[in-house]
Amino acid sequence: MPTGPLDGVRVIELAGLGPTPFAGMLLAELGADVVRIDRPPSVRQVKVDPRVDLLNRGKRSVVLDLRAPDDKETLSRLIDQAQLFIEGYRPGVAERLGVGPDECFRRNPRLVYGRMTGWGQDGPLASAAGHDVNYIAITGALHAIGDAGNPPQIPLNLVGNFGGGATYLVIGLLAALHEAQRNGTGQVIDASIVDGTAHLLAWVHGKVAAGEWSDERGTNLLDGGAPCYRVYETADGKYLTVGALEAPFYAQLLDILGLDEDPSRQRVEEDWPRASQRIAAAFRTRTQAEWLAAFADSDACVAPVAGLREAAEHPHIRARGTLVERDGVLQAAPAPRFSRTTTAVRAPAPQPGAHQHEVLRDWLGAAGTH
Repeated sequence: MPTGPLDGVRVIELAGLGPTPFAGMLLAELGADVVRIDRPPSVRQVKVDPRVDLLNRGKRSVVLDLRAPDDKETLSRLIDQAQLFIEGYRPGVAERLGVGPDECFRRNPRLVYGRMTGWGQDGPLASAAGHDVNYIAITGALHAIGDAGNPPQIPLNLVGNFGGGATYLVIGLLAALHEAQRNGTGQVIDASIVDGTAHLLAWVHGKVAAGEWSDERGTNLLDGGAPCYRVYETADGKYLTVGALEAPFYAQLLDILGLDEDPSRQRVEEDWPRASQRIAAAFRTRTQAEWLAAFADSDACVAPVAGLREAAEHPHIRARGTLVERDGVLQAAPAPRFSRTTTAVRAPAPQPGAHQHEVLRDWLGAAGTH
């Protein structure tokens, strides 16, 4: 049975939405024992078929009502045994429930306490409502994505919730866990989607400072402005991506397309509109499959735009097992991969409370089952 590099690490995750359960899923797939504290049916807001509740796969579930003294005491005893704790409430909510950092540290000074929010724990918007698109909007990230002269394009919730949010929470948790194991003292991780998304833009800010990036979307080398790095439509209404950033790769692209553009002028911005139009016109003369065959043995960096289900049939995706089908549901395999402490999806998402007695027995011993 795969264990993963976090085998033996115990994690408490207070039930939430979006980036918080995604962070818990990552930890579970890395081998941690993630126990999700679900709400009782009377206060549970979202009911999802566990087979498709992929963000909760690999976890165990206990149902506790934090307004009930006995259940609150049970959670406190679980906190005594945990190394990591995750909550995604607005600032102050966990404190009102009696499970804020101060209360947890009094019981378990080594605990690493992760807080996942959109705006962060302080600042003018800390207590305001919001969603992914709002958070990435104020960082500049949303403004930078899309075609020139058109409105910004929403990048699903990948950039904010899962990139700038959950990923940074997990990085913070693992770094603080390493530090706590050395000195015996935990700390609070304030992971905000705003902060993480802004941090993802570090490279872009460097290019702006160097005068190599315009604040007008769709006019730059990597945002669709350059003909060597964009998406083109084919004759059958499908799409191909081109990433021919290096001059030799761009020369191969032009040669296979049958165009007499000068590859040495690849980075000359005044040439971009005309070159883009010529390349677009060339791609529209054949189908996606025909062009893929033409580019098959080249370094022109051409790849198809696959639909979510179609992606599972791509030879590379299939060969690596990047997407798998489990319980009739197409889903991504755990990432990244480890050479020795291999990871896996150990179990589908559980029904709330499915592991009530099991978790109390494993974490608290025989006394916890009563």
